[in-house]
Amino acid sequence: MAEPESRTRTLFQRDRDRVIHSTAFRRLQYKTQVFVSHEGDHYRTRLTHTLEVAQIARSLARALDLDEDLAEAVALAHDLGHPPFGHAGEDALNQAMAPYGGFDHNEQTFRVLTLLERRYAGFDGLNLTWETLEGVVKHNGPIAGPEAGKHEVPSSIAAFDAEFPLGLDGHAGAEAQVAALADDIAYNNHDIDDGLRADLFALEDLNDVPMVGPVFGEVAAHYPGLERPRLIHESIRRLMTHMVEDLLAETRRRLDRGHPKDAAALRALGYPVVAFSAPMSENHRALKAFLFARMYRHERVKRMTAKARRIVCDLFGAYLERIERLPGEWHETARGMAEDDLARLVADYIAGMTDRFAMDEHRAIFGTGNLTDLRSNL
Repeated sequence: MAEPESRTRTLFQRDRDRVIHSTAFRRLQYKTQVFVSHEGDHYRTRLTHTLEVAQIARSLARALDLDEDLAEAVALAHDLGHPPFGHAGEDALNQAMAPYGGFDHNEQTFRVLTLLERRYAGFDGLNLTWETLEGVVKHNGPIAGPEAGKHEVPSSIAAFDAEFPLGLDGHAGAEAQVAALADDIAYNNHDIDDGLRADLFALEDLNDVPMVGPVFGEVAAHYPGLERPRLIHESIRRLMTHMVEDLLAETRRRLDRGHPKDAAALRALGYPVVAFSAPMSENHRALKAFLFARMYRHERVKRMTAKARRIVCDLFGAYLERIERLPGEWHETARGMAEDDLARLVADYIAGMTDRFAMDEHRAIFGTGNLTDLRSNL
C-alpha cells in the first residue's frame, strides 16, 4: 500500500531496515544452518549466514555499480521463511503439508514479508517495495513459465501476483541475482569451515576437490607450519576471492553483451546477467557435490536431521488435532477454520519457531526423552 516516503532514507534503505527490525529476522539467530544451534557457539546459524550473504551482496553490488541497498535488502530477507532445523525442518513441513498444498521456504518468506509480520498499525507484513518483493520471490530465477518447469506457483505468491504482477516468468533484477550468488558463495565456503570444525571431514579430504584442493595446497606451501585455524581461514578467504572476482568478470562480460539500458531492459534479456563463468560453475558444482556427500549426508548430521523431522511432524499433528494447544491469538484465529486453512496456519506457526522453542514445545506435549535433545548427537 502507498505510504509517505521517509525523509531520511531511500525506499530500499527503509526496506532493509524493516527486515532487520522484524521478529522473523531476530529468530534467525536460533535457527539451524546445518548444525542445530545447541551444538556449538561457533557454527553458523541462519542469522550469521544471512549477515555473511548480505555483506557479500553489498560488496558485489558496489563493484557492479548496482543499488547496494536493494541487494542488501533482498539478501537479508531471503531466508526469513526457513522453519526450525534448516532443510530437515522444511522437508518435514512439506511432507506434513502435502495434502494441503505443500510447504516451501521461499513462499513462506513471502508470507512473512506480506502477511505474518504484524507490527505496523496501517498494514500487515512489512509493506516493502515491489523491487524487493520481486527480488525475494525470483532471486533464484523465474518461478513460472518454461524456465521454471512444471512447478506450480505457490498460492500466496500467485494471489499477490494477480493484483501486483511480479513478472514471475522472467528473471529478477540484477540486485536479486547478486543476492542469490552471494548466498552460494557464502554457504559453500563457510560450510567447508564448519565441516572441518566439526571433524566431519579432514583437510586431506579436500585435496581432490577442484579449485579447493589447490588453494589449500597453495596456502600450506606458502606458509609452512601455519596453524590449522589460520590455514583454513586463509584458504577460504582466497576461495571466496576467486569466486567473487570470477563472478564480477563474467557479469561484466554479460552486461557488455546484452547492454541493457535500464532495469526493465535487463529483465527482458531472457537470461541471468549475474553469473559465474563456465569453469567456475563446474568448480562450484564439484564443491557442492563434495559437501553433499561428506557433510550433509554424514551420519552425525543424518541422525540430527531425522530427529528434527520427527519433532516437526509430531508438532504439526498435535496442533492440527487439538487447536487449543496453539497459543492465545493463534488459537482464536484457528477457531472455525476449514481444514486446509487450519493446516496453513499451523505451518505458519511452526515455521516461525526457533530450534530451541520447537524442542521445548515437543517436550511439553510429548514428554521428556532424547528425541527432543538433539545435543545427543555430539
